[in-house]
Amino acid sequence: MQLSRFFLQLIFFFSCSVILAQTATVKGVILDEDNFPISGVTISYGARGALSDLNGFYFIEIPADQAVTLTYSHVSHQNVTLTLTLSPNEDYEFNPVMKVDVEQISEVVLDARKRKRVEGITSISPEAIRKIPGANAGVENLLKTLPGVSSNNELSTQYAVRGGNYDENLVYVNEVEVYRPFLIRSGQQEGLSFVNSDLTAKVDFSAGGFQSKYGDKLSSVLDITYRRPTRYEGSVDLSFLGASVSAGGISKDGRLSGIVGLRYRNNSLFVDARQTDANFRPVFADAQTWITYKVSSKFELGFLGNISVNDYSYEPLTRQTNFGTLSDPVALLIFYEGQEEDRYDTYFGALKGTWVVSNNYTAKFIASAYHTQEQEYFDIFARYRLGQVNTDIGSEDLGEVEFSEGIGSQLTHARNDLDALIFNFEHKGVAQIEENTIEYGVKYTHEDFRDRVEEYEIIDSAGFSIRPPVPDFGNNQPYEPFDSPIVPFTEIRADNDVQINRFSGYVQWSKRSTWGSNDVWMNAGIRAHNWTVSGRNLQSNTQTVVSPRVQLALKPDWDIDMLFRLSGGFYHQPPFYRELRDSTGTVRPEVKAQQSIHVVLGNDYSFDLWDRPFTLNSEVYYKHLTNVNPYTLENVRIRYRANNNAVARTYGLDVRLAGEFVPGTESWVSFGYMRAEENIDDRGYIFRPTDQRLKFAVLFQDYVKVIPDLKMYLNLVYNTGLPGGSPSYADPYDFQTRLPDYRRADLGVSYVIVRQDNRRNKGFLKPFRELAVGAEIFNIFDVQNSITNTWVRDVYTKTQYAIPNFLTPRVFNVRLSARF
Repeated sequence: MQLSRFFLQLIFFFSCSVILAQTATVKGVILDEDNFPISGVTISYGARGALSDLNGFYFIEIPADQAVTLTYSHVSHQNVTLTLTLSPNEDYEFNPVMKVDVEQISEVVLDARKRKRVEGITSISPEAIRKIPGANAGVENLLKTLPGVSSNNELSTQYAVRGGNYDENLVYVNEVEVYRPFLIRSGQQEGLSFVNSDLTAKVDFSAGGFQSKYGDKLSSVLDITYRRPTRYEGSVDLSFLGASVSAGGISKDGRLSGIVGLRYRNNSLFVDARQTDANFRPVFADAQTWITYKVSSKFELGFLGNISVNDYSYEPLTRQTNFGTLSDPVALLIFYEGQEEDRYDTYFGALKGTWVVSNNYTAKFIASAYHTQEQEYFDIFARYRLGQVNTDIGSEDLGEVEFSEGIGSQLTHARNDLDALIFNFEHKGVAQIEENTIEYGVKYTHEDFRDRVEEYEIIDSAGFSIRPPVPDFGNNQPYEPFDSPIVPFTEIRADNDVQINRFSGYVQWSKRSTWGSNDVWMNAGIRAHNWTVSGRNLQSNTQTVVSPRVQLALKPDWDIDMLFRLSGGFYHQPPFYRELRDSTGTVRPEVKAQQSIHVVLGNDYSFDLWDRPFTLNSEVYYKHLTNVNPYTLENVRIRYRANNNAVARTYGLDVRLAGEFVPGTESWVSFGYMRAEENIDDRGYIFRPTDQRLKFAVLFQDYVKVIPDLKMYLNLVYNTGLPGGSPSYADPYDFQTRLPDYRRADLGVSYVIVRQDNRRNKGFLKPFRELAVGAEIFNIFDVQNSITNTWVRDVYTKTQYAIPNFLTPRVFNVRLSARF
């Protein structure tokens, strides 16, 4: 009896296998002409069919060993048909590009781009990212032209959004969260951005009011999607600043696809032109890859990998900075000895599995590891003179220091080492139930930090060692003998071994509906985050925060194309390691998560101007922050107080007009007003370090009408000055001055030798899909912008002078780019 049952089961199994073997699978991503995914596309043959999801992805099973004609149809696009014959169990990838149906263009349709705007997300063209000039060309270069985004250092890829600092921004690549090095303190040391623009297919950015599915940060989300090649391809980009190459391809059966990019960066061109004469030998290089493999018609594995090496060697020699006014010019002369040797090696790998359980449910599994080994070693001795400058035009000593008001020296020393290892394990799910979309996720993170901090600064003024201005070193001579020891002006020594375990999760619901004749889109969700800080000589501390968030969008049934959006909620930022470490290097596990109540009201108005499409995006926002962890900004390095002893508020207006100012190109003009203030220990409101009041930016593309292959790219930014900071031990309430306004214009001119739509397939040009050569001018008007102040004491008047640290002057670059 049991034997017969076994044979029946065996026959049933082979019967099912034979039946399943008679089908094949077609899948892919459906895009529009601007490479945005299209949802709701019907893919059909005979009486069977499927729909593309919110990301344009689809899959459908068809009979094997017979000719099948698939029809791709959408209400606002022209139909696409595909006829093919597949073998049993064969997977075939087809990524159609659907063109707009001109007969139905007048009908208002909520397509992929408008859906992004509904969610408060700005989409940026990868082509614009690759072409627009900038000292640090890439995604962050374009982000700085958006309203609400600011950075006053062209050598830095870090950016601040709506009053937040550099640590408050989320970055995802293919849904995997990525990290930055921890010890970086200046633009030259940073090396390369993680995001490789040669591999990028889609860039989405939200400046606030984002959904619960995005992580626990206060300011912004940058969501990058690396592309999946559909054929063999390659690219090369060469310039005086470095080089990058990429290559990608797909296997014959369509199961395996991959793309890899290599980059090299050298900032010597910029540093050689700065006010400090120095020997500078940087080597910044990385390798990245994105590989996908279709295990079956419903399951796919992806691997994201990155190896980065940043070797920074800096030997300053001399510096002269002239400042002051025409009537009272002052100069700072510095002679250096010593050098700085920094190295940052980072290794990152992520494995992502996507399982299409059914047409209505998709599950994702992500595991990632990030390892960084960083060292920051320097011993730099500086002898300085602060004095009055000769302004006699007829004098041979014009511009020379005639009378020294301050003479002294400074020795800075550091032996900082950090080794960090971070693991993430995450599961996400997306379910479609009729008109409702349910998304959820759970995540476990383990962070292990081994950190040694050893820094000191010795200041000598006119032969006297300057002690820290603290009560322990009070000088009451001649009434009391001064017997305090000679100690460094600043000193930090710490050896930390810290582990942080985090559990986080979210669930959110979204639905598109109607209200009368108006379209309505709703999203509501909630996040929770629990973390425990422990380590050597630390008392373990556990905390939990809950973050509800909501979005509502309304598209009225008007003759004009207008969209209104309201979003907000509670946003928390549980402290990362750097936020737990105070200015003395001590780790404080009890530091709470900073909290922001964020409200954003937005409006998008699409219209035609000069018979070309334009969009006016406007947003007003308000953020009320509690449990604020105050910090100071030293160039681009952040030092926290590790104390939740402040509250803050930020409010402002962002406006961007984008469209075809020149036919066939993408350009925009941005304007932003913002006010960011904080109240420390209930002493009253002062500027936050990132209080960027006014922002104006232009990104403009043009070409010569009679020579359309001769193109021009302009990147122009104007920011009002940031707060100038304060000297060590000083009360920030006593130093509420600002740096000069930041003004910068970068110009690029290129000639396209080979265009994709007009290839010249002769001779050596035959392999190229695109080939262009050009020149770039950074800081066209040679403006002296400054990033921070160096504080120098006048020995006679005891005055602290704020000496501006100027950024790069005008610099020329030549660039060659090719795509195969």
